[in-house]
Amino acid sequence: MRDALAPGVGSAWIRGPEKVRPAEAVRLGADMTVIEISCVEVWREISNFLEGSVDPELRARMEAHFAVCSNCKAVLDGTKNVVKLIGDGQAFDAPAGFSARLFSKLP
Repeated sequence: MRDALAPGVGSAWIRGPEKVRPAEAVRLGADMTVIEISCVEVWREISNFLEGSVDPELRARMEAHFAVCSNCKAVLDGTKNVVKLIGDGQAFDAPAGFSARLFSKLP
């Protein structure tokens, strides 16, 4: 049944529960999972996902994608870290003499 097959990761062909495009198929051992959203779509919506401003259907699709795509999961985790580090608005005082030492190093 050729129309039910899609290229998987690498050059392997995988069988999914429905007809899928290459970007939507991921191998999970013996189980097959169909991802209905591409990595590019996930990256476009990652900020909205973190802010909670995506609709429930998109959130579910993204969560399913993160569960099987280690690259997108890494992007999600990295984005969370950046937001946590920068988003809290906490300012730090520079040590005494820091500005003078910094400016003395500049050409």
